[in-house]
Amino acid sequence: MSTLVETQFLAVLSASDDALEDAIDAGASLLAASTTGWPEVSRAVLALYDRTADGCWRRGWQPADVVRMVVRELGERHLPIAADLIAAQARAYPGTGRRWTAQLRDLDAGTAWWSTDDAYLSELGARDNLDRFGTAARVLELLRLIARLPAIEPLADATFQEPTRKKPAVGEPRQLGRIRALLAKAESTEFPEEAEALTAKAQELMTRHSIDDALISSQDGSRHAPAACRIGVDNPYEGAKALLLDAVADANGCQAIWSSSLGFSTVVGFDSDLDAVELLYTSLLVQATAAMNRAGSRYHESGRSRRTKTFRQSFLIAYADRIRERLIAAKEEVLATVAQEQGQGSEQGASDDRLLPVLAARKVAVQETAERMFPTKTTHRLRGRDADGWAHGKAAADRAELGHRDRIDKGDKVTEPQRG
Repeated sequence: MSTLVETQFLAVLSASDDALEDAIDAGASLLAASTTGWPEVSRAVLALYDRTADGCWRRGWQPADVVRMVVRELGERHLPIAADLIAAQARAYPGTGRRWTAQLRDLDAGTAWWSTDDAYLSELGARDNLDRFGTAARVLELLRLIARLPAIEPLADATFQEPTRKKPAVGEPRQLGRIRALLAKAESTEFPEEAEALTAKAQELMTRHSIDDALISSQDGSRHAPAACRIGVDNPYEGAKALLLDAVADANGCQAIWSSSLGFSTVVGFDSDLDAVELLYTSLLVQATAAMNRAGSRYHESGRSRRTKTFRQSFLIAYADRIRERLIAAKEEVLATVAQEQGQGSEQGASDDRLLPVLAARKVAVQETAERMFPTKTTHRLRGRDADGWAHGKAAADRAELGHRDRIDKGDKVTEPQRG
């Protein structure tokens, strides 16, 4: 039976896009009509999946990445089966780092819900209301996608060497909890000015948290190295969303490299900063989308609809452009305040002598790690060409009154790894 399953899988795997539907139909028909029995097919499918997924992890993918690609390429209907299989297989794989563990937790990677390997396909069909043909077709589609995922840059794991005299990072869970609460309020408020104030406060806490982490590490002799995580950047307007993520990463001491064909950006930075970037980007994207939809529900004075692609693209690019300015300004203000606080009671310039070299060293470490992971990159310039969309995007980020022009040709850049 394993030979039949693997033969049909290889036929689907090698099929061209034009012939794919026919290959899946043929393979699913043969598996569904197998005379040796559905339980044997079920065992062979799970064994094949284990080998296929194992190769996927070895090519640099992580559980959340694969789930994201399944939804991106196959749609939501494949999500339940993908999450189940990925979680069940990945929990036995020796993935490292707390993010791998967190991804499995998010997938609810506990005991497999099916009773036995023999019963997997039968119970899957009953759960998802599929006949044998539909069950086999869905499994073949999933296996093909996972097997064809290309090799990608392995993520840099967070490394930490204990100091001789350990000083724990006091207050880290509480600080991140406060940031999360502020951003949740910013997303839910109906008042733009309140959302801005809450977001700015969250950025202030992020900057202070990063500074505290850097100073503690330098003072107690502990040695940290930058890590990396992947954050989904979904259609539509993925270029503008990648630009927003780049702005958030830049303001928080990280670098973001967008893989447009794979639907994510890899963010390189120190572990605590990566948490901050993911939290803030997710919140700002929610806020930007809500503001864009509100603006798009109205009509331009000329009667032209604001639901156009150019309006929305320009809106999000302008939003990201202004957010970058605001976040960097907020960061610089906090740095100045912290330097002043550190310098009180010390000789003039003593605080800068402590703080600035530490931050500079972290910046260099992030740059070197990003260069090592992505030695070749290319930069794309994104342009907003709708004056109305640009103005509303700026206003949504800053509430400032902006001048209007017939055509906006301003843009910003996003970095993407260059493939050979």
